[in-house]
Amino acid sequence: MGPLIDAYNAVGSPDWRTQLQGSITSADALAAHLPVDRDAVAAVARVYPLRIPRPFLRLIRSPQDSFWRQAVPDPAELADSGASPDPSEEDRQSPVDHLVHRYPDRVVLLISNRCALYCRFCMRKRRVGRPVNIDWPQIRQAVAYIGACPGVREVILSGGDPLLRKDEQLAETLAALRRLPQIEIIRIHTRIPAVLPERVTAALVEVLKQFGPLYVNLHFNHAEEITPAAAAACSRLADAGIPLGSQSVLLKGVNNRVATMRALMRRLAAVRVRPYALHHPDPVAGTTHFRVPLAQGLQIMRSLRGHISGLCVPHYMADLPAGGGKVPLLPDYWRRQGGHVEVMNYEGRLFQYPDV
Repeated sequence: MGPLIDAYNAVGSPDWRTQLQGSITSADALAAHLPVDRDAVAAVARVYPLRIPRPFLRLIRSPQDSFWRQAVPDPAELADSGASPDPSEEDRQSPVDHLVHRYPDRVVLLISNRCALYCRFCMRKRRVGRPVNIDWPQIRQAVAYIGACPGVREVILSGGDPLLRKDEQLAETLAALRRLPQIEIIRIHTRIPAVLPERVTAALVEVLKQFGPLYVNLHFNHAEEITPAAAAACSRLADAGIPLGSQSVLLKGVNNRVATMRALMRRLAAVRVRPYALHHPDPVAGTTHFRVPLAQGLQIMRSLRGHISGLCVPHYMADLPAGGGKVPLLPDYWRRQGGHVEVMNYEGRLFQYPDV
């Protein structure tokens, strides 16, 4: 597997490293830029860490906009202590440190516990941003576990954000996985193009190109996040032949309006990112103020079908509690009426459809 890489938890390229080191990480620093309640922000940040990179900070305009809602600590995060920090029970399905094995054919390998932006709705608020090192021996142990499971054919690199690793660290991890003969697909889940697009350097793209078939799922929640810099980062990946998908989260006050969701999905397709999933927000402690009724999500999905290209319509997914896994949620388009089936089209009109 190669020698132990020194400072495995350090960040790499000076350009994006400088951006990351200049991030807002305290209530005092945030109050110097935004009209926040310093004490309230500090109280939340003591429980759930704060980090906003400067490029993302410059997008924030007011407490009503989507950027503020996603990035600025909210006292509501401390008001739902009855919720579980791990409702999908990832920790219970973790046979070795930093690995989740829920489905028979795939695993999630958590190679970072840090993100460029600490999203306030994060499903892993219990661990992201905590002072927990994920070092090479632990990753090596997880890779050995995968190698001992011949039924595992796909590995999803997640975290935290995998792209906060150095290029060399990513290369060593990907090479170790590619040496396992049963691994067919590697996925990387990252929010970097949306929040720190400078990280998507030509050198990083060259590293990723070596380890296909490799898929990168990005995370955009609002069309305005797809800035010129973010679009350029997506283009660098797409031009290298790396398939791009997007996993968005349905969030109250951010994108839970029909027009907002349509604009997001169209904009993603325009920058060669295939809308892959729209996740219903998990009932995670510290995030429940972002949740919306399932019926609202289903209505938004109904409003997409037929009104925007089918290429732009994601799967609407819910992660079931107690480790039940992800399931698709679909609007009801049909019903049986006597001896025939009635099907509703995108306009709400009913049609008789022949059935055997």
